[in-house]
Amino acid sequence: MRVISRLAMEGDLQRLNLEREEHIDLQNTSKAEVVRCSFIFSKLSDDELAELANLAIERSFAAGDYIFWEGDAPVWFYIVAEGQVKALKHSSSGKEFIIAFFGPGEIFGEVAVFENKPYPASAQSVAETKVLAIRREDFLAFLASRPQVALRIINILGGRLREAQSRLRDFAGERVEQRLARTLLKLSLKLGPTLPFTRQEIADMAGTTTETAIRFMSRLKDGGIIRSVRGKTVILDEAKLRLLSEGPPKL
Repeated sequence: MRVISRLAMEGDLQRLNLEREEHIDLQNTSKAEVVRCSFIFSKLSDDELAELANLAIERSFAAGDYIFWEGDAPVWFYIVAEGQVKALKHSSSGKEFIIAFFGPGEIFGEVAVFENKPYPASAQSVAETKVLAIRREDFLAFLASRPQVALRIINILGGRLREAQSRLRDFAGERVEQRLARTLLKLSLKLGPTLPFTRQEIADMAGTTTETAIRFMSRLKDGGIIRSVRGKTVILDEAKLRLLSEGPPKL
């Protein structure tokens, strides 16, 4: 059912999101500070920051709102101002696979903007989220006289590729318990100790079954490393979780 709904809405979703979004009443200087928080733009001069901030449109999304769908045209790229965004892909059966998270100061959607190809994954807000959106044509015009910014973006994309390759190596060589522990640790470092995910979602991110995740996380709970609160997972002992991620589990 999810796939049918998605296909029916895909062509109009971006327009509908634009119609229902709440605009954030920020001053341009505040937008410049959001832009400055991004590693890519942190070295820009005040004048360049102001120019880029002037191109940005402020948008607000409720938890669960889709910012764009996989396959949509790459009209915008985004900078997270507040909240979190997850990138996910949908299988043919409608199952969701989370592939990345983005927090304040991080950009997303830029790969499709540079390639001028459809977004390779969907982007969905995890909680109340505010973003700055910059139109592709405006950003490319801004970059035309600033090759150093383009080089920073290339470096970041290269880092993401190395991370993806590292994840593939982890999947091939690690025990499933290590993968689960590493997944929880990375999420905790990215989003804080309270993780708003079900055990099935955590299993998907670790590349294992829900049953395996339930068994392992029950052991973590018994060991005082995590606890569950209303569908969320709270990391209680990051040090022990790090040890588990680095070697054979010993609870």
